[in-house]
Amino acid sequence: MDGRPVDAGALINEVEGHLLIEATLGDGRLEAARFTRQFGWLTEGQRAEVEERFVGVYVGLARASWERTERRGVQLRGEYEEVYRGLRRRLVWGFLVGAATVFFAAVLLFPVAR
Repeated sequence: MDGRPVDAGALINEVEGHLLIEATLGDGRLEAARFTRQFGWLTEGQRAEVEERFVGVYVGLARASWERTERRGVQLRGEYEEVYRGLRRRLVWGFLVGAATVFFAAVLLFPVAR
């Protein structure tokens, strides 16, 4: 370690990423073996090559799906933050209008005696 504090969130994200990739590779290998079983005429070398390519395509598709999900999440977050800011502005504006109304009503109904 170089003495800098460890960012626990970044470390957890990195570990989760590795675990997700390993799980996807395992799923891909399992599906590749299942796929190549139907081709009994393949030699072991051919079967290994087909399985390797299958796993590559499988992981590539999974990664593309994760990236689309991430982009959509970022997009939705922006949309929700925009809506939240608008609601917050309306709430503050409503509170200020309400407070001003109560203040002016109090001044009109209960004039200060001089």
